[in-house]
Amino acid sequence: MPDSAFAYSGSELDVFAAAANWRSYWGDQVHPFLGRRVLEVGAGIGSVTRTLCHAGVEHWVALEPDAGMAGHLARITADGFPAPVSSRHGTVESLDAAERFDSVLYIDVLEHIEDDGAELRRVAAHVDPGGHIVVLSPAHQYLYTPFDAAIGHHRRYDRASLRRLEPPGCSLVTMRYLDSVGMLASLGNRLLLRSAHPKPAQITLWDRFMVPLSRHLDPLLGYHCGKSLIAVWRKDGPAEGAAAE
Repeated sequence: MPDSAFAYSGSELDVFAAAANWRSYWGDQVHPFLGRRVLEVGAGIGSVTRTLCHAGVEHWVALEPDAGMAGHLARITADGFPAPVSSRHGTVESLDAAERFDSVLYIDVLEHIEDDGAELRRVAAHVDPGGHIVVLSPAHQYLYTPFDAAIGHHRRYDRASLRRLEPPGCSLVTMRYLDSVGMLASLGNRLLLRSAHPKPAQITLWDRFMVPLSRHLDPLLGYHCGKSLIAVWRKDGPAEGAAAE
């Protein structure tokens, strides 16, 4: 689909924008894999950029295929960030072939892309050796609800389905489920409520009480269950500046 034809149909960006505990939780999981040059695919309204961008970043590219959101990003990226942020309207296909990054982020984005395997194969060519591709996505297809459909999710993932997408020339560093307590709430919604749009009060309850419980419980469970799944791949080969053996 050409960039100009893409229009985002979802509403979860606004719904989850105030979920500070959740952003802090997954942000702590992602932060160790950020490099100096970061590509964020599907930057949306800038919530991920605000959560992760820090003074150690040399350059952050916030890539967004929706023209309206890209315009919003362009207005906000000139203000309030501790590192240089460049907002771009486009997709990975629109990147210059020579562009390289230390890390590429897909934070609640890959499930919106119909051909997810081709997307990761394509973006792997833009990652320097030693760099990382980070995917955070909703977990478990049996938790798929009308809300997923309403916001344009093609699927939810489990370990097996996400592992099959391993990009060429990359090795898996970690894969773990997050938010075990939230998973129970999602299962209740799937079986009982089948809500297409969670209410603000539901989001507040989850973020304020369930997410902090999950932060304590998930490690005890070995990160084996949760409503979200994070995977990190490392691009094979010596890191930039490493001495050849």
